[in-house]
Amino acid sequence: MKLLVYVVVLLTCTGTCFSANDRLLVNMTIVRSAADIGAYCLDGSLPAYHIHRGFGAGARNWLLQFEGGGWCNDIESCAARAQTRRGSTRFMNKLETFSGILSNNASRNPDFYNWNRVKIRYCDGGSFAGDATHDDGKLVLYFRGQRIWQAIIEDLLPKGLSHANKALLSGCSAGGLASYLHCNNFTNYLPNTTAVKCLGDAGFFLDSPDITKNHTQRTFFQQLVTLQGIEKNLDESCTSSISDPKQCIFPQYLLKYITSPFFILNSAYDVYQFHHILVPPSADLRGHWNRCKLDPKACLPAQLHILQGFRVEMLTALRSFLFNSTRGGVFINSCFSHCQSESQDTWFAPDSPQIHNETIAESVGDWYFGRNVSKKIDCPYPCDTTCHNLIGTGSTNDLSQINS
Repeated sequence: MKLLVYVVVLLTCTGTCFSANDRLLVNMTIVRSAADIGAYCLDGSLPAYHIHRGFGAGARNWLLQFEGGGWCNDIESCAARAQTRRGSTRFMNKLETFSGILSNNASRNPDFYNWNRVKIRYCDGGSFAGDATHDDGKLVLYFRGQRIWQAIIEDLLPKGLSHANKALLSGCSAGGLASYLHCNNFTNYLPNTTAVKCLGDAGFFLDSPDITKNHTQRTFFQQLVTLQGIEKNLDESCTSSISDPKQCIFPQYLLKYITSPFFILNSAYDVYQFHHILVPPSADLRGHWNRCKLDPKACLPAQLHILQGFRVEMLTALRSFLFNSTRGGVFINSCFSHCQSESQDTWFAPDSPQIHNETIAESVGDWYFGRNVSKKIDCPYPCDTTCHNLIGTGSTNDLSQINS
């Protein structure tokens, strides 16, 4: 009987709902005005977001979270994606769970629980940065991520965003990359009096060769930028200062041109980067790395040596930011995970990952509110005993949508 009642509640609620497990479920808002500027998902459906209103002292503060979900970099993979929730709002759940950084519970999200919190749904396959159309007479695909971003912001401004006291633009994975790409633009929409900061969770994708010395991720991103018309939307200061402007989609080249305070949340052994940048399937045809990918304890000494070298490469790419940025924050732990801000277990819980006895939520809060210097680098694997090594979750949550 309880199950029946629960199902009925989910089917009949029209706004914010709470399940029997006290999960915060937030209804979808379709952006009807998006059609006016041609802001469509891959399949031509209208974009959407979920909003849970702030209250009390947080009523005029805003947190926007880009949803992640990989990319598509050719017509075939984008056409397939358009028939899923990653390319169409028609296939998305109309209720979305808000947890971690999106939670409205002070004991689970102490610094942002009472803010206006928005989850921006991902349906363009290009980190909200493309502006192109494919139409061969048989198939139409809309690469309109930049317009989707614009349409959603313009829909939120009259709902209170235009009067924000504080604002945080965040995102996870491909959404984390979007936070890097759109941080400066977000600032331009808001008053000069708004304290604007940005957070990239698992979005610091490295321009690094794989184990066979091929630049698999660079090639993938170049094809993505070309197909979806992203280059014209990349930061002009970056594109004008680099030999290949397409490279500015990589955070390591873009970071120094981001003017707002930025927080980098990443694992040094991020499972996307491990499985698709360092050891993509094309570089391990015989599966020598399969056991290591499934369980870091099964890695051979030579494989661990390569992983440790990859960690050093990430820290080297961050060196200037670590030592020269006075307003930036960093939390680089040694967990085999991917995306840590939206999951309650990794964001803020009794057994959450920690560096120097501080959780991710505490570190981000200290940085945003200026309570403490928050640049934390974990010791190399396997020294951290607080990790949630979510290899299985990480490798299927976001990565299964990636054409590699």
